[in-house]
Amino acid sequence: MTSADATPVRVGVFGLLGSGNIGNDGSLEAVLGYLRAAHPDAVVDALCGGPEVVTARYGIPATRLHWYRGEYRTASRAGAIAGKGLGKLVDAFRTAAWVRRHDVVIVPGMGVLEATLPLRPWGFPYALFLLCASGRLFGTRVALVSVGAAAVSRRPTRVLMRWSARLAAYRSYRDEMSREAMRAMGVDTARDEVYPDLAFALPTPRGDRPEAPGPVCVGVMAFHGGNDDRARAEEIHRRYLDGTTRFVRELAADGRRVRLLTGDACDAPVVAAILDAVDSPLVTAAEAGSLADLMKEAAAADAVVATRYHNLICALKVGTPTLALSYAAKSDALMARMGLDAHRHPAREVDADRLLEQFRSLEAAAVQLRKTLTERNRLVARSLDQQFTALTAALFPAAAPTHTLREAP
Repeated sequence: MTSADATPVRVGVFGLLGSGNIGNDGSLEAVLGYLRAAHPDAVVDALCGGPEVVTARYGIPATRLHWYRGEYRTASRAGAIAGKGLGKLVDAFRTAAWVRRHDVVIVPGMGVLEATLPLRPWGFPYALFLLCASGRLFGTRVALVSVGAAAVSRRPTRVLMRWSARLAAYRSYRDEMSREAMRAMGVDTARDEVYPDLAFALPTPRGDRPEAPGPVCVGVMAFHGGNDDRARAEEIHRRYLDGTTRFVRELAADGRRVRLLTGDACDAPVVAAILDAVDSPLVTAAEAGSLADLMKEAAAADAVVATRYHNLICALKVGTPTLALSYAAKSDALMARMGLDAHRHPAREVDADRLLEQFRSLEAAAVQLRKTLTERNRLVARSLDQQFTALTAALFPAAAPTHTLREAP
């Protein structure tokens, strides 16, 4: 609503924001940029994992997502188990009260409908269900915007995610695979659209690449497999760490500078392990606190080899030749969208020799890959403009031109 005498629309943003995952925070930053440009009169606040961080960094009021502060710690003692159980009940009322105060709630990107990493149903899937159910109950429009989704095998998690999607007023996905996954899980996706990840809407750092040869950025991750790999989690992690460490060691032995990148606070032990194993001044770690920081690192690099999804996005967005250590189908879909489908390696089975061969192939094709990325980024930017236009039409009909209005799913 933009007229001077109109009541400002009340917008909430929801998710594991401010909790250490800079990819999630980048999606929030993109949505806040859209709201400030297209709906500057909107009153915005958050229900999120790290309210202090969100308020300090983005200047909006924020409320803690969970009443019980130990929500994501394993509960082994009776007191902790009781606290978690009580927290589920309290959160139902807290979430409903928060949702009721808003006209619109936006879930900005993130893989909120997937379980490609270990996930308990009564954690975030339950919180998302409470949000969407409360929205339907109180008439608050809940929008899942450019979110990631994947087929979920465990029944409790699958049921919560399916009903969350069904109860949302608006849905869009960051790739076709996500939309198909929700359709297969019983959600009517006939009017749901596919747009790029919201992080592509962030500003691209300006400046020319250095004349001197740049480093190789290697994005690492505390990777232990997916939700169905719990029994093999340590084995998967060890193989990933050993293969990645050997790859970094070989680059340093060839005289290449290596910059280690992360995307979540939990990745720090992986960086420490590699630095300890590869004793070379050529190998250093970047202290990136945002996607903008990651993009600056990637823009200065000759090439990027990375695991985390948003590490890949940052490298692709700035046009740097990128090789994905792919841990989920979403990484494969992203690389295909950006024209680098051939440059992937499985994170579950890192083979350092094969990875080195692929890296050399990547560098040999660098000139053409930079041209490809420039063109693909133009298409992505155009598609995200369409996403924000559609979002305004669905959630802010008073501010949208009549010819753009469409009924929300």
